[in-house]
Formats: sequence, C-alpha cells, structure tokens
Amino acid sequence: MDIIQGSPLGSRVIEVIPSDDYTLFLTFSNGEHRIFNAEPLLEFEAFHPLKSKSFFKTVKISHGSIFWSPNIDYCPDTLYAESTPVSDQMHNAI
Repeated sequence: MDIIQGSPLGSRVIEVIPSDDYTLFLTFSNGEHRIFNAEPLLEFEAFHPLKSKSFFKTVKISHGSIFWSPNIDYCPDTLYAESTPVSDQMHNAI
C-alpha cells in the first residue's frame, strides 16, 4: 500500500475565546495569538446559527480546529490564514 505524503500540518488551535463582536481570539500551537473576524461567515447559510451570540460563544476546540455543535466547524489552516496577529499587550488585556 502506498502512503500519500503531503506538506506538514500547519499550526493548530489550542485556545479560543469568543467575543460579543463575532471575533475569536485564538492561540495556535506555534505560540501565536491571532484574532479572527467571524462576522463575514454569517452571510453563508451553513453559519446562520452563529447569528445567535449565545450560540456563537459556545465555540469549542477539537483536533486543533474549532467547532460549534452539532456540525459547524472551520478549518484551522483557513483560520490561521484569515486571522491577524495580536500583540502580546492586547493578548494580556483579554
């Protein structure tokens, strides 16, 4: 049997903190702190349940990615690519 080898996995999410403005403060396995604006996702039908701020705040981590029960998730590589770095000062204020 052949083994398919690809590029190594990117950084994975190890901490997520949701906020009222549909942003997520993320800590990745490489030690970086980044912020992801999830508000644009709300335009897509699959993400409509996240319009409820109380539901949005139920975000959890699984296998290095984030998810909302029962079946809404987001790719960690995309989270990393679409998020912006957060300074240590800003992270300490969270």
